[in-house]
Amino acid sequence: MLDDFSIGKILLILVLVLIFFGPKKIPDIAQSIGKGIREFKKAMNDVSEEIKKPVNEDERSSSSKAVDSPSQRNSNAESKSNSELK
Repeated sequence: MLDDFSIGKILLILVLVLIFFGPKKIPDIAQSIGKGIREFKKAMNDVSEEIKKPVNEDERSSSSKAVDSPSQRNSNAESKSNSELK
């Protein structure tokens, strides 16, 4: 579909937009489009973070339950060896 656009067709579209909207309105339209794109990207990033956040929390809680931290392992080993010495 995009293969059909030539320089002539693009120029024709730009001239029609200029005639239809006028030179004073085009910067306002471009600014509105830019704001819309920025808001859309921000919303996409927010949604992406919200999706990743619960997944990361679930991974942390399951990994902490499944495997003790190294400091917990050392303290458990020390308490066992101390009880064996007594």
